[in-house]
Amino acid sequence: MTSTRDNADLTRVGPGTLMGELMRQYWIPACLSSELEPGAPPIRLLLLGERLIAFRDDQGRVGIMDHRCPHRCASLFFSRAEGDGIRCIYHGWKFDAEGKCLDMPNLPADQQFADSVHAAAYKVAERGGLVWTYMGARAEPPPLADIESLALPEHERVTRVHQRQCNWLQALEGDIDTSHFSFLHLGKVEADEIAADSLHRFNLTDRAPRYHVKDTDWGTMYTAYRPAGTGQVYHRFSHFIFPFVTLPPDGTFADHVQAGVWVPMDDTHTMVFTFFWTERSISLRLLKDGSPIPGSVSPMEYLPNGNGWHERWRLKANLDNDYLIDRAMQEGGTFSGIEGLVAQDQAVTESMGDVVDRSREHLAPSDRMITLTRRRLLNAARAWREQGTVPPGVDQPEVFRRARAGAFLAPEGQDWHEAYLENLERVVGPSWPRAAE
Repeated sequence: MTSTRDNADLTRVGPGTLMGELMRQYWIPACLSSELEPGAPPIRLLLLGERLIAFRDDQGRVGIMDHRCPHRCASLFFSRAEGDGIRCIYHGWKFDAEGKCLDMPNLPADQQFADSVHAAAYKVAERGGLVWTYMGARAEPPPLADIESLALPEHERVTRVHQRQCNWLQALEGDIDTSHFSFLHLGKVEADEIAADSLHRFNLTDRAPRYHVKDTDWGTMYTAYRPAGTGQVYHRFSHFIFPFVTLPPDGTFADHVQAGVWVPMDDTHTMVFTFFWTERSISLRLLKDGSPIPGSVSPMEYLPNGNGWHERWRLKANLDNDYLIDRAMQEGGTFSGIEGLVAQDQAVTESMGDVVDRSREHLAPSDRMITLTRRRLLNAARAWREQGTVPPGVDQPEVFRRARAGAFLAPEGQDWHEAYLENLERVVGPSWPRAAE
């Protein structure tokens, strides 16, 4: 059971909080690069409980800053885009992408002091189709995250985004909980319905796997393993990468490149960025006739984006309409009655409440990865606060490239971690795309 104190430390992300300060040591995805058009009005951003605005000037430079003008604290969301910056509509003060004040037109020339005024702005970089920001205190920020899926060529990478109406950790934990896959997503499917060459059949021949878990340089890892007959073991590997990245196991180890990035907007809302490699099939969710497993595939349908702090990338199937659950389909077609894996996951994580009360949980051996990851997060955050120990991967992001998720068969009796390293060496060779320097 996670104590009330530990739960608060794990879930609160605002300035000065334990987990919020840990996350501020890393670069954080803020939005899609495509959301910011040159010379367009700014958009509202909510990151780690801070109300910000983001814009791209006419030269393509991106600014992310406190939404309050440093003059009289009017919101810069209402500002005018003008050439190399934005101009506050209250008194006309203008700021560039780095927050530098460029103009104070309401003051006589001999009374201006623009050189001494800055809007509170964060450092910005673009990579993998995302705008990233560094919200920490270092004058020189650490390197950007070195995650395999972000290093893929743009034409081989698909990026999806959606918002979750719940705390970041309960949203993320669904991706490191392999046990639910055989129920929430495949609960009405029998093993003999699955294509013969699909490793997913082992999730159905044995719905109660055993687990190995391990701390790593990048975070935590685990495998759910099952007997696969003829002296083999079926492994399903997944990882947690600091501070809020998951590598889910829904694919074969050789060709599965996917990452989920669970960015806390505030304590009760999460923006989820997911990256897929398009050149290989990541889906094993096929029946014998080649059709998708019922309920597993559904398009991402969104509500219209608005200007509110929580009005970006909201899914049409949501808490307010019970995720469009179809009880007849639940009875005769799918286990959940909800279309699409994303909506299924969203329904269960949001149904826990804005911030789940973990003191009510009764954790089981199937939750070992979740228990280990919570402890790893708390230990790293407290070590940073109390001893100044730099969190994992901040200064050595290359350790993240040692993580690969997915399923494979290994000889019975082979050490599970040795099997992982052997398969990693086999599939990740010198020709694999590497992160940009």
